[in-house]
Amino acid sequence: MWGSDNKPIACQRSGIALLVFRRQSFSVPTMETSQVTLAVRGETSPGEVIAVVGSCEALGSWSHQKAVILHPDGNDGYTWTKTITVPKGVVSKYRYFKGFFLESKSADGPSQVIVNMWETHHQPRTMSPTASYLNIDDGQFGIHNGVNCVDSGWLTCQTEIRLRLHYSKVSPVSITKKKFKKSRFRIKLTLEGIEEEDDEEENELSPSSWHKMTSTLEISMISANGYKSRHSQPECGYALEPSQWTEYSIHTMDPDNLELTFELFEEDLGEHVVQGDAHPGHMGTACLLSSSFLENGKDSGVATLPIMGRNARQTIGKVRVDYLVIRPIQGLQCDMSSSFTKYWKKRSTLDVGHRGAGSTQAAKHHRVRENTIASFKSAANHGAAYIEFDVHLSKDAVPIVYHDLTCCISTKKKNDKTSLELIEVPVKDLTYDQLQLLKLAHVTAMKGSDHKDLLDDEEEVDEHQPFPSLSQIFQAIPEHVGFNIELKWISQMKDGSWDGNLSSYFNMNTFLDIILSCVLQKGGKRRIVFSCFDPDICTMVRQKQNKYPILFLTQGISDKYPELMDIRCQTTQIAVSFAQSENILGISAHTEELLKHLNYIGEAQAKGLVVFSWGDDNNDHETRRTLREQGIDGLIYDRICEDQGEQPNIFQVEEQHSLGEVITEETLKSSTCSCYSISCSMAPCMDSKTRAGSAESDSGLSSS
Repeated sequence: MWGSDNKPIACQRSGIALLVFRRQSFSVPTMETSQVTLAVRGETSPGEVIAVVGSCEALGSWSHQKAVILHPDGNDGYTWTKTITVPKGVVSKYRYFKGFFLESKSADGPSQVIVNMWETHHQPRTMSPTASYLNIDDGQFGIHNGVNCVDSGWLTCQTEIRLRLHYSKVSPVSITKKKFKKSRFRIKLTLEGIEEEDDEEENELSPSSWHKMTSTLEISMISANGYKSRHSQPECGYALEPSQWTEYSIHTMDPDNLELTFELFEEDLGEHVVQGDAHPGHMGTACLLSSSFLENGKDSGVATLPIMGRNARQTIGKVRVDYLVIRPIQGLQCDMSSSFTKYWKKRSTLDVGHRGAGSTQAAKHHRVRENTIASFKSAANHGAAYIEFDVHLSKDAVPIVYHDLTCCISTKKKNDKTSLELIEVPVKDLTYDQLQLLKLAHVTAMKGSDHKDLLDDEEEVDEHQPFPSLSQIFQAIPEHVGFNIELKWISQMKDGSWDGNLSSYFNMNTFLDIILSCVLQKGGKRRIVFSCFDPDICTMVRQKQNKYPILFLTQGISDKYPELMDIRCQTTQIAVSFAQSENILGISAHTEELLKHLNYIGEAQAKGLVVFSWGDDNNDHETRRTLREQGIDGLIYDRICEDQGEQPNIFQVEEQHSLGEVITEETLKSSTCSCYSISCSMAPCMDSKTRAGSAESDSGLSSS
């Protein structure tokens, strides 16, 4: 009970302690607040505003939809200000961003907010007002503590359409008209909204006005020699080159209502096709309606368009357009509390456990099945900073961990207890529950006769069971172990064949929405880096979320693997150009090509990219030593458990080191441990062999 001094008095009833309150009136104290006026300077485009978002409720609790819009100063229009009420004496974190705030399509729905550019400093701005009134001048947008750190936004409510022209298979332009057969062309894309009659009672901000205000069109070009990204087109467009990938990016709020027109010009612009033309050399147009993407139910594919000559009734050829539609994640909103999409804390080389403790097929490694919880725990216990594994979807859309696109199911022959027949089945055609029941073999087993593992009827322990779900991995593996999540997707070879003989797969947006939602919800403080061999998946991961980085996996020029169809996948150099153009974290290159061109590592890093390497060559100690000497950021290899004993990983050691900073200088001097400048009680001493390996290992994200 509460006495006269407002202290609780304990009562005992039936063996249960209770707290009883006396009847008296008392008021709950209200939190004191401060009026804070924020000011920041920055240029904006027509219709664009500067807004602030932060950790407290008054600043939207990191939600872009609840952000507070600043108002331009009447004097110069360059300074933006806003007075807000925040808790007094409480630290509030915040960031600024530029974007569009559009009214909701429904009367009571939230605002439609497009984030064009936002501040992504590892440590955001902070305020902790102690006075009732406070003015904060934050200076220039994007600059905090003297560091300029901004990033483009992600897809919040708008859609991005990519149209690509390239020579991966054949020339994208085919001309049938004899007059132009030997001509070379320049191509320009123009963008128009299909106008609809407006209802008089319709909201002032109609879909057509959304389109006019927020739609953008930019062009990027990449080749092995470099890239030119996100810029406007010249008046008569660009010429197409066989070694170049040309890509148009359209951001729009009205993705199913666009008219996309390719204008073709002869490359020799001095020659008039028709006398008096405003644009000499204009020879024809090809039109694509964006509604066709919705009608055919595909977010990626190829559209073949007729090229109509100056005489609209005459077809002079056709253009082959590769398209990709990137939509926002469905059912999940990314917050703005942090971003690691381009953040990398440079250290020494990072050890990454390939499929956990290593590929089951790798020589000398048959003790633990790859891509299982047991394998991941083993790698974690042996100091892996990250574990690498492949994620794809089961038939019932559960993210599962498994390397191959197909698996071999065994069937026993009647009246024959010693032989088996193996059937190769796509993983995507089996439900999660069906996968859990499988007794399976690696696809390579089909080429041999040793089926001992399949004939063994002993039940597998849960942690050794193949096909764990991604959710299970998050729960089972300690948070200090980073995840390098390879997003499994099919690739087409130069000869036209496909990985796993699968020419069709999931819808890309659906596939990524399910996996990204799982990771964003369960990631916590774990360091996570995505990777993928498919450049479109890399682009989509970058555009669909704002938190985790991605590496473009590339096999480069290889004698071990067949050449891929996509130009962007064919060499390490063009992979570097792609990574720069898409502003992703970096590349994960095949060691086979890196060993022939060690300079590629430093050149890519000089361009601001992180470089990992993968491949069987990494299982050789001397190869790893060579790559470490070149300063590579990450090494993915199989024998991490054989190479070093049980030990903490680099992130645990760093955490222990930061705790050890409170130790006095005298204590540090008395320490006998020579591996790190902390006392032996804070981190275990390791023998010289282990110490050498750890000293070389790591470069990674920091979520702290």
